[in-house]
Amino acid sequence: MSISSKRVMPHSASLRSTPVKTRATLTMVAERAGVSPSTVSRILNGTAQVSEEKQALVKAVIEELDFRPDPAARSLAGGRTMSIGVLTQFIDSPYYGEALRGIEDELHKAHYVPLFVSGHWNEAEEKNRLFLLQERKVDGIIVLTGKLADATLVDMAANIPVVVTGRRLSAPNLFSIDFDNAEGASLAVRHLHALGHRRVAFISGPMDHPDAMQRLEGYRSELRHRSMDVDDALVITSDYQETGGFRSMNALLEKQVQFTAVLAANDQMAYGARLALHRAGLRVPEDVSLIGFDDLPHSAFTLPPLTSVRQSVYEIGTSAAKAMFDLLNKTESPPRLVEAELVIRESTRIYRR
Repeated sequence: MSISSKRVMPHSASLRSTPVKTRATLTMVAERAGVSPSTVSRILNGTAQVSEEKQALVKAVIEELDFRPDPAARSLAGGRTMSIGVLTQFIDSPYYGEALRGIEDELHKAHYVPLFVSGHWNEAEEKNRLFLLQERKVDGIIVLTGKLADATLVDMAANIPVVVTGRRLSAPNLFSIDFDNAEGASLAVRHLHALGHRRVAFISGPMDHPDAMQRLEGYRSELRHRSMDVDDALVITSDYQETGGFRSMNALLEKQVQFTAVLAANDQMAYGARLALHRAGLRVPEDVSLIGFDDLPHSAFTLPPLTSVRQSVYEIGTSAAKAMFDLLNKTESPPRLVEAELVIRESTRIYRR
């Protein structure tokens, strides 16, 4: 047989002979789980008022069928973009990074996508970033602390659900989460007092940050309550960065002010302070006890492991995302205050005169 006489199977026919997997639909998920399509939709966007057992069943079917929602279709059907804007301050910060991870993990469960922007502790920049997020038609906005005025956040909440951390603010369509900063500093001073320390230096955050002011007040209040030395020479203002802690500790040492322990207003400054003490030939905790604030994940692995006031930044992130779903579901809640906890590790010890 000549080449020209052979029958050649058309390419399109060979493709048709290959079975194509049918893409699962919302209706298919609903039928398999024995619920309505609207219930599946509400479970996906986090607004369903159904039992945990039913939610687990629907999610199991979604996994079994490898169902992937169509964001465009869901937006058209429900008036939502399935995206949440998140205003952080520094996208590369260890502190804010933990919060962003918590937000992203929680949003992912409901098939929402976060859009992250940074404000860099600049009010004008924060306003600009929030304007850009609203232009993107996000369904809600989470603000991680920042310098925006309370009135600005309240006005914004009139048009879009807002969750804000680091504030104690109450308004319609707005939820706030704050941390008991003053009590956290008090816990740290109380611990040092119990170890026999009487002169405790304090490396503060910037005084235009509300949490920095609250931590300083908690430190001073507990010193007075315990009849410990209240000396302005023991207090130095810094910037919440490792380099700031390093510079501040060197400045304290250069002043030759006497102290036996140091409380840094965040862990990052405690890391820098620890290096400055090491360079000066001072040991932690043998010569100087050291306490941080925030209890970042790395603090358990420093040398020595750092005693720190714990606020679970990751949990604050997940709580912010859950609060956003409450707002989207028209559930109003009072502001939440997260309690402080002291995690004691090897960077503090009894003061031996």
